[in-house]
Amino acid sequence: MFHFTYYTPTKVVFGKGAEEQVGALVKEQGCKKVLIHYGGGSVVRSGLLNRVKAALDREGVAYAELGGVVPNPRLSLVYQGIELSKKEKVDFILAVGGGSVIDSAKAIAYGVAEEADVWELYDHTRQAQACLPVGTVLTIAAAGSEMSNSSVITKDEGGVKRGYNNDICRARFAVMNPELTLTLPPYQTASGCTDILMHTMERYFTPNGTMELTDCLAEGLMRTVMRNAQILHADPGNYDARAEIMWAGSLSHNGLTGCGSDGGDWASHGLEHEIGGMFDVTHGAGLAAVWGSWARYVYQACLDRFVKFAVNVMGVKADGAPEETARKGIEAMEDFYRSIDMPTCFSELGISPTQEQMETMAKMCIVAGGGKKGVAKVLLEADCLKIYEMANH
Repeated sequence: MFHFTYYTPTKVVFGKGAEEQVGALVKEQGCKKVLIHYGGGSVVRSGLLNRVKAALDREGVAYAELGGVVPNPRLSLVYQGIELSKKEKVDFILAVGGGSVIDSAKAIAYGVAEEADVWELYDHTRQAQACLPVGTVLTIAAAGSEMSNSSVITKDEGGVKRGYNNDICRARFAVMNPELTLTLPPYQTASGCTDILMHTMERYFTPNGTMELTDCLAEGLMRTVMRNAQILHADPGNYDARAEIMWAGSLSHNGLTGCGSDGGDWASHGLEHEIGGMFDVTHGAGLAAVWGSWARYVYQACLDRFVKFAVNVMGVKADGAPEETARKGIEAMEDFYRSIDMPTCFSELGISPTQEQMETMAKMCIVAGGGKKGVAKVLLEADCLKIYEMANH
C-alpha cells in the first residue's frame, strides 16, 4: 500500500428533478455571470436547457451560452468559449451534458483564468495556476468528469487527443438525475458503461500498492456496472439501473477505486486516445476494442492481478494454472463486451487502420506518455504497435 491523498470537493445532488436546484447551487458560489456550455440538440429537445435557464432566472443569475460540443471535444470550440467568456465577463462555467461537455467546460475555465494558451496544459508544457469554478448537470453516465480532476481535448489540426489532470478544475457541484439518461441510444449507454468500467480497471491492474478495502470497492463497482449494463441492454428504461450506473460513473473516476495504489496503468486509455484522435470513434467503444489485445499482451507481467480479476469479478473458477485462469478472465470480459454490443477488435469498431497509421498511433501514444506507458507492463513504442496489430482483425 502507498500513502495517498483522497480529495473530492464536489457537492453531489442526486435524484429525480435534481436539475431544478441548479440556480440555487450556482448562487451559492457567489458568481455574477454564468456560461452555460452544452453539446448538440438533445438538451434543447428534451427541455433540459430551458429548465436550467429557468432555475438560474429564479435566482437572478445572469448567463451567456455556447453549444456545439461534439464527442472528442475540439480545441477550436474551447477557444471560442474562452473568447466569449472574457467578452461577457463570465465568472462561472456550467456544463450541461456528458463527459465531452464537462471536459470542454474545464478547458474553457482554465483558459479564461489565465492569459497563456490553454493547449499548453494538454501538451504538458506547463501547469495551470488558476481555473474558473465549474459546475455540472450530467446527462450521460460515462466519463466521470463531473467528479474527477481530468479532462481530454482534441486539437483540430492533426486530431491530437490529449488529457490533463489538475485538482483545481474539480467541479464545485454535480447535478445527477438518472432520468436525463433515459433517452440515450443503446450504443451510447453501452459505451458509457464500458468507460466507467475502464476507469476502475485502469486503476486495478497494477503490480504495486494495493489495499484489500480498495480492491473490494473496485471489484464490487465492476460487478455492479456489468450487471446493470446488461439490464439496460434488455430494458433501457429501467430507472434503478440508470441510477446505479450514474453513481458508479462518478465513483469510478473520482479517485476512490485507486486509493493506496501507484496510480494505475492507463495504457488502454493512452492507446484509445490515439484511436479516437485519428478515427473520431466513441471513447468507450474504442476502449473495448483495444482492451483484450492489451490484456493478452501484458497479463503475464501482472499475473496475480489478472487472476484476482478473473475470480472475483468475472466468476472464473481457479481450478487450473494461473495463466489459464487469467486468460479465461480476459475471454469472459470480452464476452461481456459482446453481450452489450461493444466491439472487441478494430473491425468490430468499424475501422481498418493501415500499418502506417498504426505506426503513427504507436509513436504518438509514447510521445504523449513521455517515453513509455503503463505499469502492469511498461510499454514502449514497439509494444504499442504490437497491441494495435493484435487488435486489427
